[in-house]
Amino acid sequence: MNSQSSMALTFNGYGVWAIYKFEMARALRTIWQSIVTPVITTALYFVVFGSAMGGQMREVDGVPYGAFIVPGLIMLSLFTQSIFNASFGIYFPKFTGTIYELLSAPVSPLEIVIAYVGAAATKSAVLGLIILATAALFVPLRILHPVEMLAFLILVSTTFSLFGFIIGIWANGFEQLQMIPMLVVTPLTFLGGSFYPIDVLPPVWQTVSLFNPVVYLISGFRWTFYGSGDVGIGVSLAATFGFLLICLTIVGWMFRTGYRLKN
Repeated sequence: MNSQSSMALTFNGYGVWAIYKFEMARALRTIWQSIVTPVITTALYFVVFGSAMGGQMREVDGVPYGAFIVPGLIMLSLFTQSIFNASFGIYFPKFTGTIYELLSAPVSPLEIVIAYVGAAATKSAVLGLIILATAALFVPLRILHPVEMLAFLILVSTTFSLFGFIIGIWANGFEQLQMIPMLVVTPLTFLGGSFYPIDVLPPVWQTVSLFNPVVYLISGFRWTFYGSGDVGIGVSLAATFGFLLICLTIVGWMFRTGYRLKN
């Protein structure tokens, strides 16, 4: 085996760790924006929706309404923060011009993705656990499947961090960087059963809701808490892994073609 092939098979752990550590340090430097603000925002959602809708909907499938909305609130923050952390992480080198140094460094595209997506997913998963602890101060929580809950949290964090990585490469400005999370992901999350079960909707809108991919993610995460969801857990996992595979395919194509990386 020649030296070039040996280099291709060598994993540059030092390079991955350097990028990962830099991205994690950036989160600590902006801890108010990274941690405190999402927690306060989620607490306000919890108070407003728990008080306003809790008076009309005491229980959902035997679960107090305040506890019912906790998985949806965690997912709402997880989606937006995963996308923001990953998209800004890769967009900033493009904005400053240091992306060329990164592309010429002895790190492969796979290692770049692992570092940036890994850091973004770590921050989002930690934030999700913090929000979970915050919610426990408001309502008594029970988690029927804690191991599956943690695994699903990491899976969704990784998937949406990959999605955010794609947005960061695609974006040509800060406006585009914020457009997808604000105009697409957040509305889909609100309409995806975060604050209500979709079976309370008229039959036509229940059918329409099933075309919303966020429904499957929130339903799967809620299943890990209470053992039930809007759709089966198998369907939720299939939809999540399907989205992950699509994101991996797009990222691979971007690096293979140099789309908005080399120009």
